[in-house]
Amino acid sequence: MKDQFIVSGGARLEGAVKVDGAKNSVLKLMAAALLAEGTTTLHNCPEILDVPLMKKVLEGLGCEIDLEGARVTITTPAELRSNADFDAVRQFRASVCVLGPLTARCGHAEIALPGGDAIGSRPLDMHQSGLEKLGARTYIEHGAVVADAENLHGAEIKLDFPSVGATENILTAAVMAEGVTILHNAAREPEIVDLCMMLKSMGADIEGEGTSRLSIRGVEKLYPTEHEVIGDRIVAGTWAFAAAMTRGDITVGGIAPRHLHLPLEKLKSAGAQIDAYDNGFRVRMRRRPTSVDFQTLPFPGFPTDLQPIAIGLSAIAEGTSIITENVFESRFRFVDEMLRLGADAQVDGHHVLIRGQERLSSTDVWSSDIRAGAGLVLSALCADETSTIHDVFHIDRGYPNFVENLRSLGATIERIQEPEDSDLL
Repeated sequence: MKDQFIVSGGARLEGAVKVDGAKNSVLKLMAAALLAEGTTTLHNCPEILDVPLMKKVLEGLGCEIDLEGARVTITTPAELRSNADFDAVRQFRASVCVLGPLTARCGHAEIALPGGDAIGSRPLDMHQSGLEKLGARTYIEHGAVVADAENLHGAEIKLDFPSVGATENILTAAVMAEGVTILHNAAREPEIVDLCMMLKSMGADIEGEGTSRLSIRGVEKLYPTEHEVIGDRIVAGTWAFAAAMTRGDITVGGIAPRHLHLPLEKLKSAGAQIDAYDNGFRVRMRRRPTSVDFQTLPFPGFPTDLQPIAIGLSAIAEGTSIITENVFESRFRFVDEMLRLGADAQVDGHHVLIRGQERLSSTDVWSSDIRAGAGLVLSALCADETSTIHDVFHIDRGYPNFVENLRSLGATIERIQEPEDSDLL
């Protein structure tokens, strides 16, 4: 049975919360463990639904996985299977990150075209093009992307767009290719840097992490390692916006503030007071937020994953905001649910115009992806009465202990099972 959240409006969130390891990092690090025979241990792993899903993918390839709270242990055999389980892969997008490691280790990879959040098309053409320049042959067959490679070799590769997924797959294939690979217009996200740091601890030769130019000199063998996952900047950003939206006061720990430089600057422009620390920050808002314009871009720009949260802020801010989505074309489907909550919003292509209101109107709404779900919960906290958030399994995929953390901050929120006879759709 599906769960739903019952959220009461009017709460002022106050207190402290610590973020766990990044969802957008841990899954890629788990996949990178395929590159080395032996046991790799990851620390500070988030307890979210996607980690057991990745566990199932890796077990289907022959690995043994042990999940113990914030620690994940991955034992990779000498001989891997190269066909990823269809049912496991199709459930979440990040599963495609096993393509690069399998191509490098096995010379063959067959990955079912992945599923995941309904936020727009995310084709694999840059993944395939990059692997082909490294010497692989790739094609789509029977609903799967296939890569074959007798010998990978270094190459000069330029991405049309700084795709995180393509950067990861090219990087994890190139670390064991013969010669030097230069990757231009590489993604610069902190999660890419985290992956590079783990690969270097395994024996990889990488330079330029955190810049748009990666230089990778292939090595013959990599070794298992221990690595601590960086804090989740999107979860941390969610709590930052929650403080601003509810005129609250939240201290967030476990995150490097530089990973959220632009979102925190936007909150300052909206009227929030920000105090940055070595491993966290504090957000205080004493009045109604002032409207701010947002434009999503690859890092170090404003994260597309925080765009639904920014829409929630704009919906209750004083003034009019324009939000521009430059990464995923279908992410504005979330606006339909905000209209249910009484937001004054109008979509025009990849822009949305939002006229802020003092308070939203409670109702039933449906999550369509992880971040949309979180945005709806925060918006419901700014509504007049009690709202119901449906399809909250999306939120569980990206936010550990979401209900518990909200309650600790003063929210009134309850998780219940969806009634069997529910026909609200």
